[in-house]
Order: sequence, then structure tokens, then C-alpha cells
Amino acid sequence: MAESSLAASAASCAEVVAPPARLPVGPKKQPAMVGRSLPSYTQSLLRRLRLKLANASPHRETLDLSVVICTYNGEHRLPKVLDCLLAQLGTEHLAWEVIVVDNNSTDGTAQVVEDYQQQWPQDIPLRYAFEPRQGAGYARQSAIHLARSPLIGFLDDDNHPALGWVVAAHRFGQAHPQAGAFGSRIRGDFEATPPPNFGRIGSMLALTERGPEPLIYAPQQKVLPPAAGLVVRRQAWLASVPDHLSLADAIGFRAAGEDLEVVLHMQRHGWEIWYNPAMRMRHEIPASRFERAYLLRMFRGIGLSRHRTRMLSVPLWQRPLMAPAYLVNDGRKILRHWVKYRGEVVSDTVTACEMTLYLYSLASPFYITQRLWRQRWRRWTQPKALISAQIAQESRA
Repeated sequence: MAESSLAASAASCAEVVAPPARLPVGPKKQPAMVGRSLPSYTQSLLRRLRLKLANASPHRETLDLSVVICTYNGEHRLPKVLDCLLAQLGTEHLAWEVIVVDNNSTDGTAQVVEDYQQQWPQDIPLRYAFEPRQGAGYARQSAIHLARSPLIGFLDDDNHPALGWVVAAHRFGQAHPQAGAFGSRIRGDFEATPPPNFGRIGSMLALTERGPEPLIYAPQQKVLPPAAGLVVRRQAWLASVPDHLSLADAIGFRAAGEDLEVVLHMQRHGWEIWYNPAMRMRHEIPASRFERAYLLRMFRGIGLSRHRTRMLSVPLWQRPLMAPAYLVNDGRKILRHWVKYRGEVVSDTVTACEMTLYLYSLASPFYITQRLWRQRWRRWTQPKALISAQIAQESRA
């Protein structure tokens, strides 16, 4: 990669040039120890030693942070993300790695990673993994087992972390040991002008702006961070998230709600979920994402996933009561939206997206019930089908 290209990419990641303020991690040190740090050559030696241990024991959590980029056909988007990670500041004392999970791409994604590996710093491993099951949920599950650190930060191939993102992620994880996951402060890089009133639906495109102070997501708020820019504690995932996620497969043309399903499982098991504004990031949104047809399909999928994510947020015994209550509430939202906006429900893109969300949320309980039964049937019949195929193959031999 050319130095000029790297400099240009680094500049685009420099929303936060200075590393974020240090978070409190416990009692203050004695004055004699304040500001004292190991010499740079000692830090480098320790980091190389930890990397050797990680290579010798790949199944142990021996690093400080794993940054995972899940990508599908990201040949042209991936370089900018890698350049942002290559330009990170203040990571000299960290032993961290980058893992690119290729989610069944058909373009030159693998070649892009291979080209970067030729010139990538040896003290920051750049690893490549292929996940044939289509869906970001499957890619993230695969990364959880590949990562060699207790903290795993997830980026999409259109996410550009600021220069202090890695340091901010590690510091927050160290300062909040009960945090099962914490999300970034995400702003949009728009290729085209968003439609009018876009702020009403911006959060659905993984844009998160909740102010300059860290916040905990309380379960009763029914609000959670998106998977883009999310850092998870590997222990929390392995202890809370089931192997089979009901929303991992596509709903319509793409998966929807699988990131919320993961975080809800953690929250249900008592892990804290946080917003960390020191982890700043830009989300590149192309003009095609603002096309009416794309937005309506996306909101249809989100609406259909609603019943599953809603039921995960309430205790099991309350679900028979809450399901009809949500149906009534969705019906009320549809009626109120129609009365308030009338013709704009058809003519205005944002208003149409909101109505689509309400309509398909109303249908969600019936869709999710049918979907869960299909998934259980496949899991029950698939082993039998494999055994039958093996017997048939042996008989032909």
C-alpha cells in the first residue's frame, strides 16, 4: 500500500486525533508511580512474547483485544477499514490482532487481505478466516471461537474507527468488568443527501449519538447498541449466547435483529450493556441505502424480527401476557400514524418506512412462530438426512 494512500485513509479516520481521556479504573496510584511506564523497548519485547504465546496456545485468551471485520464482497470497502486500524494511536503497550471474516464472498476479498498481510506489521497479526454460512450472525459466531483475547471488537466493512478507537475499547473493557458489551458513538458519512426527516429513522442504519458521557442501557428502556462498532466480552458471549440464533438467517433479502438477539441474551444473563462515546466511528452510507425500495425492504425485515427481540427482553412467564399487549400497541401505532400523516404515509419515504415497521411488527408473532418451527424441523431432520446420504453412498461403493 502506498504511503500517500495510507495517509489519506488515516486522515479520514481522524475524527478524534487525540487519544480519549483515561477512564477511572480504581484507586489512584501513589504519587511516585503516577506517569511511570515501561520503556518502549520493554513494551515491544513483552508484546512480542505475548504474541508468541498466542501462537503457541491459540485457544487461550492471551491478547488484549481482537478486532474483527465481518465482510461480504468487501473488496473495495475493506482497504479503508484496514488503513484506519493500521493508523491507530497509543497501542504500543497493547497486544492485539485483526481478524477478517470473509462471509462467503465471491469477489477479491481474500486477495485484498493477502496483499495487506505482505506489508502488515508483524507485531499486530492480521488473520483471515472464511465463513461459508451466509449471514453476519454466523460470521460473528465464527470470530468468537477464533479470537485470542477476552475483548472482541466488531466492525463492518463500511465502518471507519477513529484513531483512538482501539485504545478506548480496551480501556473501557478494563474499567467495566461487568460490561458484557459496549457500543460506539457512530456518525454517518453520507454519499448522498439523506431524505427529509431522516433523523427519525437514523438509528436503524446503525447511527448512534447518545451524548459525550458513558451510559448504561437499562433493560426497561428497550434500547440497545447495534453490532457495528460493538465490543463484546468473550466470556459473556460464550456463557449467554446459544449456538443457534433464531435470527441468524436472512429475513427477506438480509438478516435483521441478529445483533440485538446476541446483546439481549447477554443482558438477560446479568451482563451490563454500555454506550462508550470515547469509541468514535464513522459509518459510510452509500446513496443506494437511501433508495426507497431498499429502505422499505430493510424496515420490513426489522419489523418481522420484532417479536423475537421483544420476547427476549421480558421474563418467560410474562410472555403470554406481553405478546397480545404488543399486538394491541402495534395496532394503535398504525392507526395513530395514519391519522397523523395521512397521505405522507405513501408519498414521504421516512413516513412510509415507519408505517412499514409498524405493519410488519404486527405480523411478526405469526412469522416468527412459523420460522422457529421450520428451524427446529431442519435441525431435527438434518442429521437423519446426512445418515441416509452416507448409507446410500456406502451401498453404491
